[in-house]
Amino acid sequence: MGMSLAMRLQNLRTAKQQSLQEVADAIGASKAHIWELEKGTAKNPSIELVRKLADYFEVSISRLVGESPDEDGDDEDLLVIYRQLKSLDLRDRLVLGDIIKGMQKRRSGA
Repeated sequence: MGMSLAMRLQNLRTAKQQSLQEVADAIGASKAHIWELEKGTAKNPSIELVRKLADYFEVSISRLVGESPDEDGDDEDLLVIYRQLKSLDLRDRLVLGDIIKGMQKRRSGA
């Protein structure tokens, strides 16, 4: 059984060393509401709120609500890399693309 949204939210917040107030301010919600979400007493948060929380903690919405098929997998690392890639300009992305192709070739022994 996977973690609940409440537990996952609490883990993300403590990992980021953020207070309830800091998270609430960052996403435009009340501190009480974030606390209720973490305690699991706030049922059915709006998709907008969930999206803001996911963006804030840099995780996918599916991961935040526990619908990731690969719950304890390494997709978190991939998501971080993806976000870093998005911040690069096109030339740098192309260079990285070539590096990845080279690694794939090496691995396949081609």
